[in-house]
Amino acid sequence: MVKALDHAWEQRGEPEKVMFHSDQGRQYASRTFRQRLWRYRMQQSMSRWGNCWDNAPMERLFRSLKSEWVPAMGYHSLPEAKKDIGDYLIGYYNHHRPHSYNSGVSPVVAEEKPKALSGIN
Repeated sequence: MVKALDHAWEQRGEPEKVMFHSDQGRQYASRTFRQRLWRYRMQQSMSRWGNCWDNAPMERLFRSLKSEWVPAMGYHSLPEAKKDIGDYLIGYYNHHRPHSYNSGVSPVVAEEKPKALSGIN
């Protein structure tokens, strides 16, 4: 998990004032993971125990991934699955897929709107 967090933080341009939301899995509660969040000055938010609604946005993402992208017969290999799911998440889902929460635009476009309006590059 720490390696994935490192990768995401670097790919996003080392952002500031980020909230990291997760369930209460031991990987997110581990000292190593919490220290990395602290290093990146990220605020940690965890779902309440037994409350599935706290994690609804992630559940929705997984539902979209499974219904829109993953082949019905699955993948032939782990590398194939990693590449294809990465293409969905990093490419299609974030850059192209319209999201009703974002007034019908992709997360990348929605995230850029405040910068464009304020003149920040």
